Amino acid sequence: MESIEQQDAIVSGRCRSGSKTAFEALVRKYMKDAYFIALGLVGNREDALDLSQEAFVRAYRNLYRFNCEQNFFPWFYQILRNLCFSHLRRKKLEHEHFAGDGEEQQVTAEAPHQFTPELVAERNELKDRVWQGIGQLEPKHREVVILRHFQNLSYEQMAEVLFCNKGTVTSRLYYARQRLKEILENKKGGRQA
Repeated sequence: MESIEQQDAIVSGRCRSGSKTAFEALVRKYMKDAYFIALGLVGNREDALDLSQEAFVRAYRNLYRFNCEQNFFPWFYQILRNLCFSHLRRKKLEHEHFAGDGEEQQVTAEAPHQFTPELVAERNELKDRVWQGIGQLEPKHREVVILRHFQNLSYEQMAEVLFCNKGTVTSRLYYARQRLKEILENKKGGRQA
């Protein structure tokens, strides 16, 4: 029986040969993961759907750049990640532009409001606080929390997807958890981080 990586390599090879059916199989396989990763990174359902779809379009257009000897998902993840981070930068710039010069200090404090946790976790207040806290993390810390705790990737898989070593992943996750803990403790005490 072939491993998931071997199956992906076969399907990816067919995609590079021009098989739309093979690419559709990859889309079906990864579309939920792509959506939830984008949702975790940008915090808005509509944006997450648009960005995950755009990532697949870009992946299809750039299949000639994909090395079939490698796994598809890490390559695809970089496309999705770059789109999400570009989207966040664009939103921040738009917000700063409309806020004006006098409110620049307030812009960074208000950035978490772009992250809409009530759309992600409506069931209880704790989930809301956690999602708000995740939304306040730096993007590199937010993504490791999402990959580890919501996509259940191993440290090795995260290192592969992020194109870094396992030590870097471990370090980022440690600092992300520490910062999230600080944010949640501040919210619990009635103060905003």
